[in-house]
Amino acid sequence: MDSDSKNIPWNEIIKKDAVGINHEDFGKIQEVGSVSILTKKGFLNTEFFDIPKDLVASYDGNKVYFKLNEEEARNFSKRNSSLVTEKEEKAEDSSINQSKITAEDSSINQSKITAEDENNNLSTDYTSIDNKNNDIVIPLMSEELVVTKREVTDEVIITKKPVTETKTEQVQLMHEEIRIERRPASNSKDSPGNSTTKEDIPPIESKTEIKIPLKREEVKVTKKPYVKEEIIVKRQPVTEIRKISEEIITEQIVEPGNVYT
Repeated sequence: MDSDSKNIPWNEIIKKDAVGINHEDFGKIQEVGSVSILTKKGFLNTEFFDIPKDLVASYDGNKVYFKLNEEEARNFSKRNSSLVTEKEEKAEDSSINQSKITAEDSSINQSKITAEDENNNLSTDYTSIDNKNNDIVIPLMSEELVVTKREVTDEVIITKKPVTETKTEQVQLMHEEIRIERRPASNSKDSPGNSTTKEDIPPIESKTEIKIPLKREEVKVTKKPYVKEEIIVKRQPVTEIRKISEEIITEQIVEPGNVYT
């Protein structure tokens, strides 16, 4: 990469890419003047940059690197445009004063100034001159509608919510109850090996409680989840035709004497 702007081959950088300090695209170089470089960016929405030559940082054979960003390049272009306007006004005043001094010299100088102004105007409007036929070439630009497709993702939300219902089941439970029966006391004296009889047990002297265990069954309820059914969600492509309408700009030429509508 050439790091010295003085050694840059200015004739070779025409149509080369112009790049700013933040890798910003300034388009391609169109003209190299004595003090500035003209670049063109874009095709439909065209933008031109008029950048001083001393702001060239380097040239690597394919790209020309400038020492400013895109906003600074626009400011330089606006400043240069103002300077050109001031020079044209001064040239016009000078031609008027010169015409008062010498009519013949004024005619000659005026023709030169007019030719220069025409060239400047052509350069400003980015027209060109066919030197072979001495014709002025004015490009007419137009916009074309370029429709492309891009894939986006939408979402369809399927919600599962709990629904409470009451379910009744029947279950058979067992429990024990007591039943009291009365019968005559049997004489245990006749029983062999029994040395104690019921008559030997003294009656109780206070209230006595006798606990008799009774068994019963209780209901125990548990919940067990299971898959009742399955829902199948299928995605299928559907094609539709949509009309796209957009305004575009087309340049037309207005001949002298005609009213532009």
